[in-house]
Amino acid sequence: MAVDKNQIKFSRVDSVKFFKTLNKRVNAYFKDNNIPKTGNWKLHLKTIVMFSLFLAPYFLILSLDISQWWMLVLTIIMGAGMAGVGMNVMHDGNHGSYSSKKWINNFMGGTIYVLAGNVYNWQVQHNVLHHTYTNIHGHDEDLDAGRVIRFSKHSKWHKIHKFQHYYSVFLYGLLTFNWALTTDFKQTKNYLARKLSYGKMPSPTKQWSIIAITKIIYLSVWIVIPMLFVSIAWWKILIGFFVMHYTAGLILSIVFQLAHVVKETQMPLPDETGSMKNTWAIHQLFTTVNFATKNRLVNWFTGGLNHQVEHHIFPNISHIHYTKIAEIVKQTARECNLPYNEFKTTRGAIAAHFKYLKEMGAKPLSA
Repeated sequence: MAVDKNQIKFSRVDSVKFFKTLNKRVNAYFKDNNIPKTGNWKLHLKTIVMFSLFLAPYFLILSLDISQWWMLVLTIIMGAGMAGVGMNVMHDGNHGSYSSKKWINNFMGGTIYVLAGNVYNWQVQHNVLHHTYTNIHGHDEDLDAGRVIRFSKHSKWHKIHKFQHYYSVFLYGLLTFNWALTTDFKQTKNYLARKLSYGKMPSPTKQWSIIAITKIIYLSVWIVIPMLFVSIAWWKILIGFFVMHYTAGLILSIVFQLAHVVKETQMPLPDETGSMKNTWAIHQLFTTVNFATKNRLVNWFTGGLNHQVEHHIFPNISHIHYTKIAEIVKQTARECNLPYNEFKTTRGAIAAHFKYLKEMGAKPLSA
């Protein structure tokens, strides 16, 4: 289903004045503490650490005579660093929250090219479709896994879905690998045809040129150069490339799914006029869940993506502030008698996600 911005309409009636109150309180927090909503030295230091995890192993493999088993370990570390760059640096950059300077946000958002992705495609899928139409079937593409995985009761059921809680985790690791090879081409064709954009609509010629050039450079850096400088069989280079991507894809997919694809979140549909029951901000509360927010390592590594409630309501605020504003959001939601969904641990969230997949895989009574 194509997204028609005039088709989906969120309610403008907020009788409890949730967002007005919340926005006032959050703005007061930043003003009273005299701090910007964007990143600071903590984010800058994390950027260095994440890029070091991602790139240092690559140069070690190219320059040192090490065993192939150590090379395999280093590709796994690269995958973790790749996911870390995506969640902490690229994500804030493309939301315009990394810095108060637009060119820095553009530069950091552009780091998606070293992750095998594309800025235009990512901004349309994530900023436009996912953040605007969160968990709305047919509009939020994060719920669309084709016929392979059934994330929503509104999706058609197939017999294979009975086993999806077993095989889905193996498919999750293919996320960034698909970015590198197929997804960007399909999305560009689709989004340009539908005239979707985040900001100014790009020139099709320019967009296709960027896709072609960046893919050639990417494959040259990660496959061709290692084949020329590392004295191992070409197929082992390809295995290392796959392991790196699989590690990153598995981390990113799991983190993303825990925030929206669990029983605790709703997947509402618009009525026959295209109207949603709730305002956009309240809609985010019903369709999003936090996890492990007291875990410092999870907070640090996931770039605040475990604070999805805060991120979805305030995507223009850097993730380094989510821990501080979380109590404001939680308190305001409770005062307004609205949900604030959260799992205490990552393990609990993972268990809930795969339990939900099992439920969605069961044959519906109407099938």
